[in-house]
Amino acid sequence: MAYEAKDYSSLIGIKGFSEALLKNHFTLYQGYVTNTNKVMGLLDEMLKADKTGTPEYAELKRRLGWEFNGMRLHEYYFDNLGGDGNLDTAGKLAKEINEDFGSYASWEKDFKAIGAMRGIGWTVLYQDSVNRRLFNMWINEHDVGHPAGCGPILVMDVFEHAFMLDYGLKRADYIKAFFNNIAWKEAEKRIV
Repeated sequence: MAYEAKDYSSLIGIKGFSEALLKNHFTLYQGYVTNTNKVMGLLDEMLKADKTGTPEYAELKRRLGWEFNGMRLHEYYFDNLGGDGNLDTAGKLAKEINEDFGSYASWEKDFKAIGAMRGIGWTVLYQDSVNRRLFNMWINEHDVGHPAGCGPILVMDVFEHAFMLDYGLKRADYIKAFFNNIAWKEAEKRIV
């Protein structure tokens, strides 16, 4: 069964993100969905044709991680946008953040510092499925660096396409706009 791109047009109009930036970003995301389906289809055909020992099969298997994670990380990112940026201080996620970071302020300082680091990638608040502890990580590429057994709770895209059209090199201004639009209720649903 093929993956279908989700419709995120409801995000158009959120403060701090131009329509042009969002539409470009949606198109990029739709490309990941298309390529995920293409790669999975080709791999299925090669499996059926007993071509699993070929270099082409190996390269497509490697490529699948990039395309699939590009699709899924963008879904997490867009899904956790569109809110008012206010975390329910009495909610489960706020309690977990305070417990694991000492305070919301400490968590936010760390998350923003990671997002402001030089380079391209993602800033992700993860939850370890073994001990349920929360921690922030930098993910350089879609397909590498993800901690095994951890679920993304909050995802911020810090590839240039996420902010350059609106903010140029002012990544800190983009991060501020991101924080003003976090849909914390969506992020909280991801906590186990």
